[in-house]
Amino acid sequence: MPETTKPIESISFPQDRTCPYHPPTGYAPLREERPFSRVTLFDGRSVWLVTGQRAARELLVDPRLSADRQNEAFPSPTERFARLRDRRVALLGVDDPEHNTQRRMLIPSFSVKRIAALRPRIRETVDRLLDAMVERGPTAELVSAFALPVPSMVICALLGVPYADHEFFEEQSRRLLRGPTVEDTQKARDELDAYFYALIDAKRAEPGDGLLDELIGRRLETGAVDREELVGLATILLIAGHETTANMISLGTFTLLQHPERLAELRAGLHADPPIMPAAVEELLRFLSIAEGLLRVAKEDIETSAGTIRADDGVVFATSLINRDGTAYQGPEELDWHRTDRHHLAFGFGIHQCLGQNLARAEMEIALGTLFERLPGLRLAAPARDIPFKPGDTLQGMLELPVTW
Repeated sequence: MPETTKPIESISFPQDRTCPYHPPTGYAPLREERPFSRVTLFDGRSVWLVTGQRAARELLVDPRLSADRQNEAFPSPTERFARLRDRRVALLGVDDPEHNTQRRMLIPSFSVKRIAALRPRIRETVDRLLDAMVERGPTAELVSAFALPVPSMVICALLGVPYADHEFFEEQSRRLLRGPTVEDTQKARDELDAYFYALIDAKRAEPGDGLLDELIGRRLETGAVDREELVGLATILLIAGHETTANMISLGTFTLLQHPERLAELRAGLHADPPIMPAAVEELLRFLSIAEGLLRVAKEDIETSAGTIRADDGVVFATSLINRDGTAYQGPEELDWHRTDRHHLAFGFGIHQCLGQNLARAEMEIALGTLFERLPGLRLAAPARDIPFKPGDTLQGMLELPVTW
């Protein structure tokens, strides 16, 4: 029989962070129970919480765990999430073979070679936005002026979505991920669906040269996918393509400004050989862990060191704790891009590992590197404690980031 540990049933998940770049203080007891604990979701359901890196890597490749959100036993961390489970979520919410089919049709557009070819366009976008910000300066709200427009412009260009519509889809994305009411979130989903149905019809009549146009020509017109599946793919690519990176740019900037010694080292090494930015980005991804709480449901019994995960048990992966596992990282609480233990799970692991990770890395490297090079005097324009950041039930990041230079 496997060794069992006493479950911590009284700790709720998710919780708000008290510092935007550290895990919630309420999770402290969970670290003592690595690699498994039990926590309680909003509806009172008790689920497994994975907090150890080795256990997470093993379970995230285990086919006995399912990402199918339409499974009645799938865990819901919030009421908003529970009410949105009536529709399949492309890529993130399906298992193989459906997941593999969807992923294979998209992989060429997010390859290392394809993203390398996009780097000049990303640099042009970053420079143009900084030019405008400096012209309006010497103060700015960095989320709206820079962190959000950079990935929004890039993903629109990649997909072939008109950037003129960015205010609409950014607002619907915000409502979908953290709407004030469940009804507001459902309405946002419906409005995004209607937008993409109309855009697909327009592109069928007058094709362009984006990824969405390619999928229409190669997949929709041949019957390989239907309109509903294509809308689902477009929605997840658009939302994930700008929300995640925007949060990393804003929170990454805030974090570096709160670590002046590291920032000074970063600035000094921007043109070093080898370049410092790739290692800095990897460490920020580990340290910040903005996508907290990967969700799965067990299809069969799974034996673990803490007991048996039973069929239909919910399993949640606490990314922020996994990426600070002291058995996997030396000095896990330190921001240190010289570390050799860089195998974080910020992009997940296994078959559902983030498809757009190459794009996210390129955007972060260029955006953060250029920002700190062009604005050497960049600093917060308000006390750090007064700057609002996002609650724990959504992607982590800054709601606002007032800066001056």
